[in-house]
Amino acid sequence: MGYSQSDATSSLSHDATPRHFAALDLGTNNCRMMIARRSGHGVQVLDRQNRMVCLGEGLIQTGELSVNAMDRAVRTLEGYAARMEGLPFLQVRAVATEACRRAMNRESFLSRVKQQTGLSLEIISPREEVELAVEGCRTLLHRDRGSNQRAIVFDIGGGSTEIAWLRLDPESHEHEVVGLVSLPYGVVTLSEQFGRSRNAGARSDSAAHYEDMVRLVQEPLLAFERVHQIGREMQRGAVQMLGTSGTVTTLASMAQNLPRYSRHAVDGFTLTSRAAHDAIGLVRQSFAGGGDRPVGLSADRQHFMLPGCAIFDAIHRLWPSEQITVADRGLRDGMVARMALQARHSRLSGAGEATRRPPPSRRHQTNYRGHPASSSFMGRA
Repeated sequence: MGYSQSDATSSLSHDATPRHFAALDLGTNNCRMMIARRSGHGVQVLDRQNRMVCLGEGLIQTGELSVNAMDRAVRTLEGYAARMEGLPFLQVRAVATEACRRAMNRESFLSRVKQQTGLSLEIISPREEVELAVEGCRTLLHRDRGSNQRAIVFDIGGGSTEIAWLRLDPESHEHEVVGLVSLPYGVVTLSEQFGRSRNAGARSDSAAHYEDMVRLVQEPLLAFERVHQIGREMQRGAVQMLGTSGTVTTLASMAQNLPRYSRHAVDGFTLTSRAAHDAIGLVRQSFAGGGDRPVGLSADRQHFMLPGCAIFDAIHRLWPSEQITVADRGLRDGMVARMALQARHSRLSGAGEATRRPPPSRRHQTNYRGHPASSSFMGRA
């Protein structure tokens, strides 16, 4: 019998609010979980898990999630559900992103997940995905009380890449999403488009098409730049760049020559432009057959690293920040932060509505088309 997400809040009395929070993020490539508990005015992280499930494998060719991919995802979610069993006063939110947004058989997959694990997966929009990722990185955005008035936050995923253009308030530590763009290019989609198998020949082929990948990603970015004039703001020196993704954390690990990945060393690390491009050079060299796997690049990430570097390069060439703040956090952290804030407000108001959803964003949205049938961006100048 699977875990029951509804049972997680069934023990909450009318006056109770959640004591534990669990956030699950099922992406195109990875499935992540975070469990935290209420502590003072914040939360204490009890468990973080990240498993590569390759849910979007083959999706670009068939338009559907494959049986093997769904099997991997369900097994991982079953394991995560087991880790949540027995936690008192637990609130859970489980979301799915680009692979499930695209897949024609997503409803049958969601039904299977519910039946076998008890988890109710919610497919969220690109905008909410960006806003949650930004919320998860809030403390890094406001870590230095300086002159930065704007920020670019980018998240390179498996099936898509999201970029947010923010206005920061250094005094209140608040931020506003001025605009965002969601690109239909991630490390899985590009690896399948430019090198469809994991053999050495495909690696060489991907290396030969590196600049093609960069140009493909840059097309919708140029449209976003024309609307928001980010380059002009960067010339004034008041823009912070922050990256959250396996690609960016791996570049940070390589820059530090870490033999084993260390979240403590990577999260919050300042990656210089030079160090990033030195690491990208090593990746490109290894894919072209000119070197071994670089230190800091794990074997499970190697296949997806070159397209990830191409996406990073497309972003950084257009907006060449000298320093990039690296975040080993994001969507699941944002979900936990929102649940904890909601619970705190509920306690203070005496509402006790533990499962009430957060209010919708108060920010105005305007839709623009950045690339025919492939991307969208929205916001205001």
